[in-house]
Amino acid sequence: MLVRVNPKTLDHVALWVADRDPIADFATDHLGMHVVDKTDRFTLIGSDARRGKLTLFDAEGPRQRGALEHVALRVNRLERALRAVPDDVDVERQDGSAYFDLYEGLRLGLVEAETAVDYDLDHVALRSADPSATANEYRRLGFSLVEPGLSGAPRVEVGGAYVEFHEGDPSDDGEPLLNHIAVLVDSAESHIDEAKQLGVEIADVVDAANTYAVFLWGPEGVKIEYVEHKPTFALK
Repeated sequence: MLVRVNPKTLDHVALWVADRDPIADFATDHLGMHVVDKTDRFTLIGSDARRGKLTLFDAEGPRQRGALEHVALRVNRLERALRAVPDDVDVERQDGSAYFDLYEGLRLGLVEAETAVDYDLDHVALRSADPSATANEYRRLGFSLVEPGLSGAPRVEVGGAYVEFHEGDPSDDGEPLLNHIAVLVDSAESHIDEAKQLGVEIADVVDAANTYAVFLWGPEGVKIEYVEHKPTFALK
C-alpha cells in the first residue's frame, strides 16, 4: 500500500464528451448542481465546489463506456430528487436508488443516504474483468477495501464515498468516456515520491492555478488523480 497516500475525499469524476453543454444543462436544471468553472477545454459542475463534482472535457465523439459503468450521486431524499427529473427520462429503480441514461453513454444514479450536501458523489462503478482482484489492487493506491454495498459488487472507500467494481469488459478502443477519477489529498508531491518508490506509473503532473496534481495509472487502465488544493483555491 502507498503508506504516505492518504486520500481525503472523492473529489471529482472527469469525463471525455463530444458535447458538454447538454450534460451540464441537465445537471444544473434537474440535479441541484451549478457550473463551478468553465473554460474552453472543460466544464466543472457540482452542488458544492469542495464536494464531489463532475468535470466534462471536450473530445471527439462518439465515446465508449469502456471502464465506466455509472456515476452515482447521494441525496437525502430520493423521491424529492426524482421529482426534479423530467418525466420523459426512463428511470430504473433499485433498492434505495435510481438510475438513468443521459447523453453520450453516461449513466447516472441517485442513491438515498444521509449526506451533508445533496448531489455529492456516492460512488463510481467501474467495469472489471476481475472485480475482486481489482478492488484489492486499489488498496496500494490508498483506497480502503470495504464490504459490498447494495449492488453486491466489491468496492473500496475514500472519505465516505466508494469505487465499486462490476463484472464486465473495461476496453474502450482508445475512445473512453472516463477521463479519470480524482481524490483530494493534502500533498500531491508526497504521492509522486511514493509512486516512484513503488514503481507505480505516473501519467502526468499538472501545476495549475488553484491545484497541484499527480496522475497515476491504476488497474485496467483507469487514471487516478491525486489533487491538492492550493491556498488560492476559491471556487464556489
